[in-house]
Amino acid sequence: MMTLPEEFIIRTQALLGESYNAFEAALQNETPISIRINRQKGAAIPEVSTPVMWCDSGYYLPQRPSFTFDPLFHAGAYYVQEASSMFLEQAIRSTVTSPITCLDLCAAPGGKSTHLLSVLPKGSLLVSNEVIRSRCNVLAENIAKWGNPNCIVTNNDPEAFGNLTHLFDMIVTDVPCSGEGMFRKDADSASQWSEANVALCAARSKRIIHDVWDALKPGGILIFSTCTYNTEEDEENIYYIAEELGAKPITIPTKEEWQITGTLKYDLPVCRFLPHKTRGEGFFLAALRKKEDMITPIRIKNKGKKEKGKPSPAVPPEVKNWLLNPDQYSFRMRGNIAQAIPMQWQDLYQMLADKLHILSAGIDLAEIKGKDLLPTQALALSTELNKEAFTTVSLEHSEAIKYLQKETFTLPENTPKGIVLLTYNQFPIGFAKHLGNRTNNLYPQEWRIRSRVVTTND
Repeated sequence: MMTLPEEFIIRTQALLGESYNAFEAALQNETPISIRINRQKGAAIPEVSTPVMWCDSGYYLPQRPSFTFDPLFHAGAYYVQEASSMFLEQAIRSTVTSPITCLDLCAAPGGKSTHLLSVLPKGSLLVSNEVIRSRCNVLAENIAKWGNPNCIVTNNDPEAFGNLTHLFDMIVTDVPCSGEGMFRKDADSASQWSEANVALCAARSKRIIHDVWDALKPGGILIFSTCTYNTEEDEENIYYIAEELGAKPITIPTKEEWQITGTLKYDLPVCRFLPHKTRGEGFFLAALRKKEDMITPIRIKNKGKKEKGKPSPAVPPEVKNWLLNPDQYSFRMRGNIAQAIPMQWQDLYQMLADKLHILSAGIDLAEIKGKDLLPTQALALSTELNKEAFTTVSLEHSEAIKYLQKETFTLPENTPKGIVLLTYNQFPIGFAKHLGNRTNNLYPQEWRIRSRVVTTND
């Protein structure tokens, strides 16, 4: 049984009143298991599942399967995400009607970014940022698995975006918080809770919003969310943004059967998810529109910085045939990596490359290693992959797991030599190089399944 901090109990009792006992009882139940399927890859609805009412691609599962040993998970066919946070979809659908430039500021591990890539209008660009380098690598991996090329992953402090004046139509800020809404999911977080940390997180959120505010266009939308219950980090910060920055909180339409709770302080159009009412963890979300004004956006010119050292090699022409729509991309070399950037974003990409630390962008197509040209894992998982450009071999579960563990595995005897695209249940999972008497496993070392105890969902 979970033991809650005494100060948390006192504060939350005052906040919820008579419903507190139902709230505390709900925290003793198991957390619901939910996923979002990747419709852009044609993923099927799970056979035994219940829809998440506020997310078109979200589904509850009756029990937690072995995601680690499901090749479809590694293929980006679905993303394991807490159901309440999928409400972001409603904020997007009610405020965005045409292609936009969007910043997901605190994006790791990638749940909201992959969701944004699915629900933003076609032709939008997402800049997905994380300040912590180790978490940013996980973010870049999850973005690559999702397969949508209209994304740039950056590793910067929020302050770095403040100089990009009026660049973004929308900024999504799932700010670092005290994590009260995750007590049921992570019991250790309850023991680490303190009133001092609540105050620290509330102040840090204000700083983050101030740091990026200039990057939001006049009339642009700020999405603010936390996974906590207290009003200091939630309503009080929304009130502060409205009063100090002149933003207008806007209403996100909801349905009565979703059982979403409104504001607990001030008269604000905010959305709260409480575990005794909604099927999910604790979550808070609000949307605000930046005041329209007459300030002219500052256009940051690309000064065309010269690269130091040896000039980049030419892009190997054959990699262009590896994409379904090569005419929609600009091709360039980043070191020894051949890269495809959506044509419509190439100028913006170059400007951001001069100002920010970019980890990945568009599609990494191939790596030049000596005389070899090796297609990348990002290409294998991209929705733009031209499967017809490669010999394809379908793997059974056991061989697919060996591949994902970066172990040796067996290909059919008649497999021709050269690069082979490996699939599982028709979903690409990666590349290998078949040498005839053996096969080189090209799965990224840092992505491999480390566990050797294979479990299944049978």
